[in-house]
Amino acid sequence: MKSALRFALLALVLVIVAMVSALTAMRFAIHGQEVAVPPLVGLAPADAERAIAGLGLQMSIERQYYSPQIPEGRIMSQLPLPGTKVRHGWQVRVAQSLGPTRVAIPDVTGQSEHAAELNIRRRGLDLTSMAAVQTPGIPADQVVAQSPPANATQVAEPNISLLVSAAAEPQAFVMPSFIGQPLGSVSRTLQDAGFRLGNVSVAVPAPAPTVDAAGNPVALPAPAPVVPTAPPVQPSPASIIVSQVPGMGQKVFAGTVVSFEVR
Repeated sequence: MKSALRFALLALVLVIVAMVSALTAMRFAIHGQEVAVPPLVGLAPADAERAIAGLGLQMSIERQYYSPQIPEGRIMSQLPLPGTKVRHGWQVRVAQSLGPTRVAIPDVTGQSEHAAELNIRRRGLDLTSMAAVQTPGIPADQVVAQSPPANATQVAEPNISLLVSAAAEPQAFVMPSFIGQPLGSVSRTLQDAGFRLGNVSVAVPAPAPTVDAAGNPVALPAPAPVVPTAPPVQPSPASIIVSQVPGMGQKVFAGTVVSFEVR
């Protein structure tokens, strides 16, 4: 009995030792690949690259800012912060200093989009974003606002955003039905609403089919050509509309051409 108990205790001790060894090996395998991020602020990008390359890390310059404290071209901030433990291959993101602000922000309001962009880039600035807005009374493709404003101080980034006026969309309508109405009154209504009268043609009535006593259609021989003796009928203001293009219910805009067939 005592031998069996001693054997069980020995087996339990061996299992505990094996588990502790496995946990220790796992922890070493995980944390043994971690390194501490070195301080990079104040270094030139080439020096910072060499400092982290030896630790198996990577670096990317993501932003640029003006700074009166950090010399131009030097790294002014980093993420992760120095001392942070990261795994091999981790990417350290940094921002580069542009030095003190030396460029004046130009006033490009009132200029066209193209002229404003040329003015901005000629001064070494970047156009980062542009939005369009419909502004009554202001021509399309004209800068109506900018950020930062002209001659702004304490500018952090060499970036400018613009708000540009957009062309107003034409007014939309739902086409009504003019069938059965006189051409003259409809023409005046369309012109008053900003539409244009298109082609007006006279509908030619189809000949009635010839049928026999049983009601079956009878084929007739082709008629001999007839030389017209009178000019074709022309539409008049009193002509009645029988069809229209665009049709009733279609979405149309001011300036749309509307054509009719009349009788």
